[in-house]
Amino acid sequence: MIHESAIGRSKGAGMTPPASPFAPIPSRGQLHPAPVLERSCARRALSKTRYRNAESFFLAIEERLFSHTSDLLYQTGIVAQLALTSHLLDVGFDDRWCARHIGLHIDKALTYSNATGLHYHSPALRRLAPVLSPYNVWRNPDLDGSRPLLPKSLPDIPPLLRELLDHVRGVTGHPRPRRRQARG
Repeated sequence: MIHESAIGRSKGAGMTPPASPFAPIPSRGQLHPAPVLERSCARRALSKTRYRNAESFFLAIEERLFSHTSDLLYQTGIVAQLALTSHLLDVGFDDRWCARHIGLHIDKALTYSNATGLHYHSPALRRLAPVLSPYNVWRNPDLDGSRPLLPKSLPDIPPLLRELLDHVRGVTGHPRPRRRQARG
Protein backbone atom coordinates (compact mmCIF):
# COMPACT_ATOMS: atom_id res chain seq x y z
CA MET A 1 0.00 0.00 0.00
CA ILE A 2 1.43 3.40 -1.02
CA HIS A 3 0.58 6.33 1.18
CA GLU A 4 0.22 9.76 -0.35
CA SER A 5 0.89 12.98 1.43
CA ALA A 6 -2.00 15.40 1.61
CA ILE A 7 0.40 18.34 1.42
CA GLY A 8 1.92 19.56 -1.86
CA ARG A 9 5.60 19.87 -2.70
CA SER A 10 7.57 23.01 -1.94
CA LYS A 11 10.19 25.06 -3.79
CA GLY A 12 13.88 25.60 -3.01
CA ALA A 13 16.65 28.04 -3.97
CA GLY A 14 20.34 27.56 -4.79
CA MET A 15 23.41 26.91 -2.62
CA THR A 16 26.42 24.58 -2.89
CA PRO A 17 26.06 21.05 -1.44
CA PRO A 18 28.17 19.99 1.55
CA ALA A 19 31.34 18.00 0.87
CA SER A 20 31.17 14.31 1.66
CA PRO A 21 33.88 12.15 3.21
CA PHE A 22 32.84 9.24 0.95
CA ALA A 23 32.87 10.89 -2.46
CA PRO A 24 35.75 12.48 -4.32
CA ILE A 25 35.61 16.24 -4.20
CA PRO A 26 33.73 17.24 -7.34
CA SER A 27 35.17 19.78 -9.72
CA ARG A 28 33.45 23.15 -9.90
CA GLY A 29 31.55 22.11 -13.04
CA GLN A 30 30.13 19.01 -11.32
CA LEU A 31 28.52 20.77 -8.35
CA HIS A 32 24.76 20.87 -8.29
CA PRO A 33 23.25 23.93 -6.71
CA ALA A 34 21.67 22.66 -3.51
CA PRO A 35 18.52 24.20 -2.12
CA VAL A 36 18.50 26.31 0.94
CA LEU A 37 17.50 23.80 3.59
CA GLU A 38 14.13 24.92 4.86
CA ARG A 39 12.24 22.81 7.37
CA SER A 40 8.47 23.06 7.18
CA CYS A 41 5.33 21.19 8.20
CA ALA A 42 4.76 20.28 4.54
CA ARG A 43 8.21 18.72 4.15
CA ARG A 44 7.88 16.96 7.51
CA ALA A 45 4.56 15.43 6.39
CA LEU A 46 6.06 14.34 3.06
CA SER A 47 9.05 12.90 4.95
CA LYS A 48 6.73 10.85 7.17
CA THR A 49 4.81 9.61 4.11
CA ARG A 50 8.07 8.66 2.41
CA TYR A 51 9.15 6.71 5.49
CA ARG A 52 5.82 4.83 5.66
CA ASN A 53 6.13 3.97 1.96
CA ALA A 54 9.66 2.64 2.56
CA GLU A 55 8.29 0.38 5.30
CA SER A 56 5.48 -0.78 2.96
CA PHE A 57 7.88 -1.68 0.15
CA PHE A 58 10.14 -3.41 2.66
CA LEU A 59 7.48 -5.97 3.60
CA ALA A 60 8.01 -8.04 0.42
CA ILE A 61 11.78 -8.02 0.98
CA GLU A 62 11.39 -8.98 4.63
CA GLU A 63 9.22 -11.92 3.60
CA ARG A 64 11.76 -12.84 0.88
CA LEU A 65 9.18 -12.90 -1.91
CA PHE A 66 11.62 -12.33 -4.80
CA SER A 67 12.82 -15.27 -6.84
CA HIS A 68 15.01 -13.14 -9.17
CA THR A 69 17.95 -11.19 -7.78
CA SER A 70 17.34 -8.35 -10.24
CA ASP A 71 13.81 -7.85 -8.81
CA LEU A 72 15.22 -7.91 -5.27
CA LEU A 73 17.83 -5.27 -6.20
CA TYR A 74 15.20 -3.06 -7.81
CA GLN A 75 12.95 -3.28 -4.74
CA THR A 76 15.96 -2.71 -2.48
CA GLY A 77 16.72 0.48 -4.39
CA ILE A 78 13.16 1.68 -3.89
CA VAL A 79 13.27 1.07 -0.13
CA ALA A 80 16.69 2.68 0.30
CA GLN A 81 15.71 5.71 -1.79
CA LEU A 82 12.46 6.22 0.09
CA ALA A 83 14.22 5.91 3.46
CA LEU A 84 17.11 8.22 2.58
CA THR A 85 14.93 10.87 0.96
CA SER A 86 12.67 10.73 4.00
CA HIS A 87 15.64 12.02 5.98
CA LEU A 88 16.53 14.61 3.32
CA LEU A 89 12.98 15.99 3.28
CA ASP A 90 12.94 16.04 7.07
CA VAL A 91 16.06 18.22 7.24
CA GLY A 92 14.63 20.62 4.65
CA PHE A 93 15.61 19.48 1.15
CA ASP A 94 13.13 20.23 -1.60
CA ASP A 95 11.61 17.10 -3.18
CA ARG A 96 11.96 18.45 -6.72
CA TRP A 97 15.63 19.23 -6.12
CA CYS A 98 16.16 15.67 -4.88
CA ALA A 99 14.41 14.22 -7.93
CA ARG A 100 16.46 16.36 -10.31
CA HIS A 101 19.90 16.06 -8.69
CA ILE A 102 19.83 12.77 -6.80
CA GLY A 103 17.30 10.86 -8.87
CA LEU A 104 17.53 7.08 -8.52
CA HIS A 105 21.14 7.13 -7.26
CA ILE A 106 21.38 5.54 -3.83
CA ASP A 107 25.05 6.51 -3.53
CA LYS A 108 24.19 10.22 -3.92
CA ALA A 109 21.22 9.98 -1.54
CA LEU A 110 23.43 8.27 1.07
CA THR A 111 26.16 10.90 0.70
CA TYR A 112 23.77 13.85 1.07
CA SER A 113 21.95 12.14 3.97
CA ASN A 114 25.16 11.51 5.89
CA ALA A 115 26.39 15.05 5.21
CA THR A 116 23.16 16.43 6.70
CA GLY A 117 23.09 14.49 9.94
CA LEU A 118 21.95 10.94 9.21
CA HIS A 119 25.36 9.52 10.20
CA TYR A 120 24.59 6.05 8.86
CA HIS A 121 27.95 4.48 8.08
CA SER A 122 27.18 0.91 7.11
CA PRO A 123 30.05 -0.68 5.15
CA ALA A 124 27.55 -3.11 3.56
CA LEU A 125 25.31 -0.30 2.30
CA ARG A 126 28.32 1.69 1.14
CA ARG A 127 29.38 -1.33 -0.99
CA LEU A 128 25.83 -1.96 -2.22
CA ALA A 129 25.01 1.69 -3.07
CA PRO A 130 27.02 1.79 -6.36
CA VAL A 131 25.35 -1.46 -7.47
CA LEU A 132 21.95 0.13 -6.86
CA SER A 133 22.83 3.42 -8.58
CA PRO A 134 20.67 4.02 -10.47
CA TYR A 135 18.42 1.23 -9.25
CA ASN A 136 16.14 1.26 -12.31
CA VAL A 137 18.80 -0.71 -14.25
CA TRP A 138 17.63 -3.80 -12.39
CA ARG A 139 14.07 -3.38 -13.65
CA ASN A 140 14.49 -1.99 -17.16
CA PRO A 141 16.83 -3.88 -19.49
CA ASP A 142 18.95 -2.04 -22.05
CA LEU A 143 17.69 -1.68 -25.62
CA ASP A 144 19.23 -5.07 -26.44
CA GLY A 145 17.35 -6.67 -23.53
CA SER A 146 20.38 -7.10 -21.28
CA ARG A 147 20.81 -6.07 -17.66
CA PRO A 148 24.04 -5.42 -15.77
CA LEU A 149 25.89 -8.46 -14.49
CA LEU A 150 24.85 -9.46 -11.00
CA PRO A 151 27.49 -8.85 -8.34
CA LYS A 152 29.40 -11.93 -7.21
CA SER A 153 28.27 -11.44 -3.64
CA LEU A 154 25.57 -9.39 -1.99
CA PRO A 155 25.00 -8.60 1.66
CA ASP A 156 22.01 -10.11 3.43
CA ILE A 157 19.58 -7.43 2.25
CA PRO A 158 16.60 -7.79 4.64
CA PRO A 159 18.59 -7.10 7.84
CA LEU A 160 20.59 -4.38 6.09
CA LEU A 161 17.40 -2.53 5.10
CA ARG A 162 15.79 -3.11 8.50
CA GLU A 163 18.82 -1.47 10.11
CA LEU A 164 18.64 1.47 7.67
CA LEU A 165 14.91 1.96 8.26
CA ASP A 166 15.36 1.78 12.03
CA HIS A 167 18.21 4.30 11.86
CA VAL A 168 16.18 6.74 9.72
CA ARG A 169 13.25 6.32 12.12
CA GLY A 170 15.54 7.07 15.06
CA VAL A 171 16.90 10.23 13.43
CA THR A 172 13.61 11.57 12.04
CA GLY A 173 11.41 10.45 14.92
CA HIS A 174 8.80 9.00 12.56
CA PRO A 175 6.81 6.17 14.15
CA ARG A 176 7.13 2.67 12.76
CA PRO A 177 3.84 1.81 11.05
CA ARG A 178 1.70 -0.74 12.79
CA ARG A 179 0.91 -3.84 10.79
CA ARG A 180 -2.74 -4.48 10.28
CA GLN A 181 -4.08 -7.78 11.48
CA ALA A 182 -5.67 -9.97 8.84
CA ARG A 183 -9.39 -10.35 9.30
CA GLY A 184 -10.65 -13.83 8.84
